[in-house]
Amino acid sequence: MSSSDLSVLIIDENRLRASIIEEGLREAGHGRVAVIHDVNEVARTIQATMPDVIVIDLENPKRDTLEHFFSLSRAVQRPIAMFVDRSDGSMIEQAVEAGVSAYVVDGLKKERVKPILDMAISRFNAFSRLRRELDEARTQLEDRKLIDQAKGILMKTRGMSESEAYGLLRSTAMNQNRKIVEIAQSLVTAANLLG
Repeated sequence: MSSSDLSVLIIDENRLRASIIEEGLREAGHGRVAVIHDVNEVARTIQATMPDVIVIDLENPKRDTLEHFFSLSRAVQRPIAMFVDRSDGSMIEQAVEAGVSAYVVDGLKKERVKPILDMAISRFNAFSRLRRELDEARTQLEDRKLIDQAKGILMKTRGMSESEAYGLLRSTAMNQNRKIVEIAQSLVTAANLLG
């Protein structure tokens, strides 16, 4: 999907500022742009329209408003570019922790919208890739611990060496067309039940 095919949702209570963002996106070739001005309808609109990217302009937001949008950012799992006119260090830190892909202070100009949107998408994709890799690494580590535990049970109960225990887990998994970790989980569960 090219970036011009992306659906973009603009959230802005200020109609003039929203028109600046919309114009910047349309001039950059984005044809699927929607705008909402009622921030109370944000969650419902996002659920109904499922935009690919969200652009939020808050002008001079109160802390509660920012925290509401940071919570939204954590929940929607989409690239979010946020424009504000004023902010402080703690708000910037909270924005980063909430997964806001681009947090732009005092930088709303039509010409800047497209590059900032592109950066938000790139950062979101990079962050998502890192999160997936971290999840995979954690899963592999948990699987390795489980397999080691199962090998330990076999070594203790059957007097096998570590390589023999692993070989038995492996051959059992192949014979049952299952993963080694599934066999290990069954063995550990059974051992726990039998005490």
